[in-house]
Amino acid sequence: MKRRGSMEKLDRRIQPGERLLSLDAFRGLTMILLISSSFGLYYLKDHAIFGAFAVQFTHHQWNGIYFWDLIQPFFMFIVGVAMPFSFFKRWERGEAWGESLKHVIRRSLTLLFLGVLLHCWYSRAYVWELWNVLSQLSVTYLVAFLLMKKSIRTQLIVSFAILLGNYILYRFLPVYGPDGPWMKDANFGAFMDNILMGKINNGGGWVAINIIGSSAHTIWGVVAGLVLMSDKPEMKKFRTLALAGIIGVVLGLLLDPVTPIIKRICTSSFILISGGWALLALSFFYWLVDIKGIKRWTYPVLVVGMNSIFIYMFVNLLGGWANDFVGIFTKPIVEPLGLFGKILDKNFVLMFYWYICWWLYKRNIFIRI
Repeated sequence: MKRRGSMEKLDRRIQPGERLLSLDAFRGLTMILLISSSFGLYYLKDHAIFGAFAVQFTHHQWNGIYFWDLIQPFFMFIVGVAMPFSFFKRWERGEAWGESLKHVIRRSLTLLFLGVLLHCWYSRAYVWELWNVLSQLSVTYLVAFLLMKKSIRTQLIVSFAILLGNYILYRFLPVYGPDGPWMKDANFGAFMDNILMGKINNGGGWVAINIIGSSAHTIWGVVAGLVLMSDKPEMKKFRTLALAGIIGVVLGLLLDPVTPIIKRICTSSFILISGGWALLALSFFYWLVDIKGIKRWTYPVLVVGMNSIFIYMFVNLLGGWANDFVGIFTKPIVEPLGLFGKILDKNFVLMFYWYICWWLYKRNIFIRI
């Protein structure tokens, strides 16, 4: 009898309704960070004592990396980790690959629409802008799906080809400014923004073509998901993910002199170091929650993670209203407290967001796209 391929064996193991609690907890905590407005800690970034800590809750201005620069890569990576669990369950139920592809295309178009909608909302006018994380996820999600049934080796080769291609486009296309290929607002990414949108992100330096590099994050998430689904011993899975994470962080640091670590244009070194940290974070959550069984703490973050896209859209569309509404009740408390009051105010608003998620969770209302 012929031995079935590794993908088929993985397909057989997925049980309907199966969830990985560590992944849900990782997703929930990442979403809390995304909607937290840095817990207001950025107000302390110039503080003589707490500034070195508080600055980690802001984005690095250019060449370098802070903790806050990891949140968006975590989000892209987590989407990838969840994909094998979701799609192998569909295929176990008999869904054809073509039907799954239609689902992915519909979801990608919805993510793109929501991303563009947010930019229109920010501008209070129709604009064609693609800098939002949802717009980028619409592409990386599709790319990762198209590779998901390939071997892990093939997926890794493609992901590193993406890193190499990203480097070549920035380094060798003669479209950059006089200070070299990594110059803010005068690089390959800015050149592509002018083609795609007829404008650049002046001042911020963010570029839409980050979808190239971010695709590697989502692909690595899929590979991590396949590792977690395998029949290897739990500690071997943990060590595999942790070792891969350490290698990614070290390689990113070593590449910095060649291709600087810059989140805003998603350089190859940044992709490696942030992907490495994502793998390390996932391995830690897996060890803590699924291996050691330390689960009680997860409830507050699961509440948010179960409605991740909804709360992200709510915060970005109605965050101003939420601040005003919460302020009706909290201003008498926070205003006399000065700087500490500003920080406290952001956390009161975060508690309001959490309450909305809790209200939905208790009623089994989970909004999907």
